[in-house]
Amino acid sequence: MYRASDRVEHAAWIERLEAASETLDLDAETRSTATDLFLSQAPDSVDGKRVVAAGSLYAAALIRGQQRSQSAVADAMDVSRLSVQQRWKSILADAGFTPPTW
Repeated sequence: MYRASDRVEHAAWIERLEAASETLDLDAETRSTATDLFLSQAPDSVDGKRVVAAGSLYAAALIRGQQRSQSAVADAMDVSRLSVQQRWKSILADAGFTPPTW
């Protein structure tokens, strides 16, 4: 869970999520889910935030049935595909979802 003040503190990252979501043609529900996942786990370091934001976006797309490739999400968020690959399952698990096993 996160505080309302977290939205203000991380406004720039939320804008990056929005821009990447637009690039990936994701709907409003997916954008909202990505924001919630990110704010629930936002770390202190800038590099950590970038990776968590990308992983949150990928996980949100899976949750909402708007799957995009890890490479496409990584490109949209300016991180490596490996960063997305290593982070999305833990984001899903921390949010109470069971990550797929494929």
